[in-house]
Amino acid sequence: MRVGLFGGTFNPVHVAHLRAAEEVRELRALDRVEFVLSAIPPHKSEATIAAVDHRRHMLDLAVADHAAFTVNTSEVDRPGRSYSIDTIGAAQAQAPDARFTFVLGADAFAEIESWKRFDEIFTRCDVCVLSRPGVSVDRPPIAMENAFCYDSDRRVYAHASGNALVFLPITPLVISASDIRQRCAAGRSIRYLVPREVENYIHAHGLYAGRIAAS
Repeated sequence: MRVGLFGGTFNPVHVAHLRAAEEVRELRALDRVEFVLSAIPPHKSEATIAAVDHRRHMLDLAVADHAAFTVNTSEVDRPGRSYSIDTIGAAQAQAPDARFTFVLGADAFAEIESWKRFDEIFTRCDVCVLSRPGVSVDRPPIAMENAFCYDSDRRVYAHASGNALVFLPITPLVISASDIRQRCAAGRSIRYLVPREVENYIHAHGLYAGRIAAS
């Protein structure tokens, strides 16, 4: 079983998240992609984040029609701030026979050296970095370059542990959750930026209305 762990605040989940997950599922031959909902992200202000129950419901609605997509609530269920290394460890403990791929965007990867025990992530699982418009990153973290060698046959960076670091170009959909929140605050349409069920949920619960949303 090959499983992708695709983390985020999903505030709200939108079609670029879903398309990115679909492309990494297909291109990396994953059997399942788990959308890992971050309860208290270490690098974001809580002031602009919708309640976790709302974000969880929106994720459930967004992935309901895809057999290979599921919602992972381990960070919600675990007290305290959400750290990726802890999430990876929890997933591996729950499914010890699965091979995991940690999936993140190039913008997040550019800051990975500031993460808690970031070097351990590469020893625990494969890492897949998704392209993001305007962000250029295509090499391992400087502090860890000596732990990798480039495998030209597989077109990946092979870590000393045997795990792979992959830089994956995906369809560049320029959609952001902060823009969606700003549209909601201004009373503008978000149709076709989020799944219809998510759009209906946002309107039904008055999410993001009247807020000045930060990125």
